[in-house]
Order: sequence, then C-alpha cells, then structure tokens
Amino acid sequence: MYLSKDQTKKNKVTCIRNRADVIYNFKVSFFTMSQLPNFPWNFLERELENDSSSEIILDILKQTCLHPLCCKHPPSVRYRRQFLSQLIKRHEASEREPLDELYDALGEVLGVEEGTECYKSYLLPCGEAVSLSESTAVISEGTTGLVTWEAALYLAEWALENTHVFTDRTVLELGCGVGLTGIAVCRSCYPSSYVFSDCHLSVLHRLRDNIQLNGLDNQNSPRVCVEHLDWEEVTEKQLREIEATTVIAADVVYDPDIIGCLVKLLSKILRCSANGSPPDVYISSTIRNPDTYSSFKHQLESSGIQHEVMTGPVTHVLFYNRQATIEMIKLYI
Repeated sequence: MYLSKDQTKKNKVTCIRNRADVIYNFKVSFFTMSQLPNFPWNFLERELENDSSSEIILDILKQTCLHPLCCKHPPSVRYRRQFLSQLIKRHEASEREPLDELYDALGEVLGVEEGTECYKSYLLPCGEAVSLSESTAVISEGTTGLVTWEAALYLAEWALENTHVFTDRTVLELGCGVGLTGIAVCRSCYPSSYVFSDCHLSVLHRLRDNIQLNGLDNQNSPRVCVEHLDWEEVTEKQLREIEATTVIAADVVYDPDIIGCLVKLLSKILRCSANGSPPDVYISSTIRNPDTYSSFKHQLESSGIQHEVMTGPVTHVLFYNRQATIEMIKLYI
C-alpha cells in the first residue's frame, strides 16, 4: 500500500506522540512506585524490535533514575533496583550493544543501603510534583497513615476538577495521613487556609516534613497548620475555632471499631458551624468491606445525617491503581 507524503508525516507524528506518551507513562509510574508489571513493557519491546538504536531506553532512563527528581526525592532502593533490572532485561533481550548508562545506574543503586523511608512523587496538571516521604511498610508505627491510599488520590483528582469547593475557603482535612490530598489542594485549588489533622503523632511528624518538603511552610497563602485532632476528645469549641467551610476526609472508613466515633465527629462538625451554616463535607472511601461501609452509612442515617453520592466523572490525572471500588459522598443535615 502506497502512503502519500501527508499520510507518512501523520503516521510519524502519531508514532512520536505515542512514544512520548509511553515514556511519560514510564516516568509517572516510576515516581509513584507503581507495580512493575503495570508498566508498558510490551510497547518498549515492540519499539526495540522496530528501531535499531537504544534511544528509547536512554530516554526512559533520563526520565526515571537519571531525572533530577530522582536525585532529590528517590523511590525506594529496592524499587529502583527492580526497575533497572527489568529495563536491562528488555535491553539485553534485544541483543544490542550494552549501555554503560544502564549498568552505571544499577551499580550506583546496588551500593545504597535500603532505608525505612522512601519518596513517592505525583505530577500535577500544572507540571509541578507533589513529593511525599512515606514508609516502605504498609503498616508502620502502629498506623496505616504513613502511606498514601487510593481514596486520597481520587479525592485529590476530584478536587482538581472542583476547585470552587475549596477556593477562598477554610478547609479542614480529617485523617490526612502523609498529606497528598491537602498538598494538591493547596497547590491548585487556592484555599484561604488549610488545616491538616490526624490523631497519630508519628503521622503528624511525617506530615510536617512533607509540608516543608513541598514548600507550603514558606508561603502566606494559603495559611497552613497541622492539628492533633483526636476524634473522641475534640470539642465543639475547638471545631468552631477552626471555622471550616469545607471538610474532607479520605479512607477513614476502614475499621468497624471507629465508625461510631467518626459519625459522632461528623455530627458535631455539621451542627456546630461558627458562621451559621454548616460546612460542605465530603468523604472519599475505598470500599474494601461492603459490610463495614454499609454500617457507616446506616450510622450516619441513625444520627440524622443524609448523604449524596457524587457520581460525576473525574479526569484521570494522577497515576494509581484504579481497580479498587471508590465512592465519594457529600454529607448534609
């Protein structure tokens, strides 16, 4: 089949665009420490079959292990070793000349001792990155709050599309964990002030580090503060002093034993507004156990709190596992 000059040019542009998209996919997957089988290895293998050069391998390397962000806020040592091993495996299978850059990068990371902390970085649509110091363990220091969960990422994406819920408002986040959602909101949604809160001191310590890491402690707008908020002990007076006009939480409905306490807190928040009208309250949840989530909704109803499921589409701008069932609800009385 003969292709015209315009068709050939169009196909070349499409190929370049697809190639650039795949390299970007490698980049965002790497910095969020996504599972390695989910990388677009098949595309890379096809590219190596059709292109006699190793340019795409070098481009991927420059956008991952050799990227300035990796020097500043690297993923875990173990993860970088595994990633480079996979990249080398694909390159060697193509029977090309060895790339010194690949083996130099692997040699460097093999000489580094694994720590208990690592960094995950999420690229925002504005081009900036939210970098977070996280624990390398899912459960650390008696809490799951030292890692970022899918519901927090979904809530951040939802916020980026619904900036009016946060702009010029005082935002209170419950159970904020390491701070992904709040930092994204502060960077892109322009709240007047933002209150990060959690009850675990180890989480709050890591959170303060992440706020400083992302430069939120050196700016006047929004005003940012970190509060130790114990759901059982917080008073209506404390809540009124915060004067929140928007309240959010992600992945706080996971333990049947704390649902009653959470519902009592939400009831206080909705009924003790300082300015005469209740704040907008949004809860983002990963539904791991349907019985636990149903119990939460039942206790909300028993406390006179109604809810509305937010069903609008959300543009995928952050990179994470989307197989989990996530639901966002708005509460009101």
